[in-house]
Amino acid sequence: MKPVAIVPVAGAGTRLRPHTHTTPKALLLVAGKTILAHILDQIVPVSPEKVILVIAPGALGERIRDYASSRKDLRIECVVQEEPKGLGHAVAQARHAAGKSPLLIILGDTIVQADLEALIQDGSRVGVREVDDPRRFGVALVRDGKIVQVVEKPAKPVSKLAIVGLYYIAKGPLLFDCLDRLVREGRLTRGEIQLTDALGLLIEGGEELRPFPVKGWYDCGKTETLLETNRALLDQLAAPVTREGVVVLPPVAMDPTADVSAAVIGPHVSIGPRTQVRQAVVRNSILNEGANVRDILLEGSVVGENAVVRGAYQRLNVGDSSEVEYS
Repeated sequence: MKPVAIVPVAGAGTRLRPHTHTTPKALLLVAGKTILAHILDQIVPVSPEKVILVIAPGALGERIRDYASSRKDLRIECVVQEEPKGLGHAVAQARHAAGKSPLLIILGDTIVQADLEALIQDGSRVGVREVDDPRRFGVALVRDGKIVQVVEKPAKPVSKLAIVGLYYIAKGPLLFDCLDRLVREGRLTRGEIQLTDALGLLIEGGEELRPFPVKGWYDCGKTETLLETNRALLDQLAAPVTREGVVVLPPVAMDPTADVSAAVIGPHVSIGPRTQVRQAVVRNSILNEGANVRDILLEGSVVGENAVVRGAYQRLNVGDSSEVEYS
């Protein structure tokens, strides 16, 4: 039976404000395309029965729905998480749409590099990666090749294997039963229904979960890590870019519809559709769709959709032993 892919994208993205006041986190640009596009492109080779996007209510959710309708390579269905009650609660909203299929779950705020076709071949698996400080993540304790315990953000970690937000559950209805049990019993962790707690119930019930090491794991949850992910993925994925009248210092991703002239771009810059850049130097930055950047040097910056950023060049005639400072 083909799996159903579930991608929760209803999170408010508070650590990426002000961008996420008006743009869903999953639709922010990184390495030349949106976070959600990276995730869906990776799902395509798996040929899932369908993809279920768990979206927020209101305008932000509708933007995700509009993007989903533009994808003709996947069958995509959207379900709404009316209240932000945690990742487990988000996944539970997909129960009716998923039916009895196996589940491939990928979180919508991280980009994971893994062989998904291998992931879905042999029983239930959970993506993991060893980290130095596992206290910020869900962690998995492994014995004899099996996960025997999962803990959400432990103060005293039981292992250094972080759960990276990638899951394959061969018995999808069983996971939904565990999530329903958490709701019925009011079992909350940090005030929310957690997916890790449902995985713990699966293990207690005798379901075998095995670790699946991933090659790359990139966080897109805040501005600093979004820029780090942009750099890392551009180093791996960026194609050569040339524009007349533009100095391009690779790696750079530049949408074909971007209007760029009299500029120095790069390294590590992503420029989105319909962006305008004039007489500017831009490096280690992300310019989202429709941004307008002129007469400025930008570094380590994220410019939102349709934002206008303008600076001013200065002409100076400064005498000996002088000091000039602009702030």
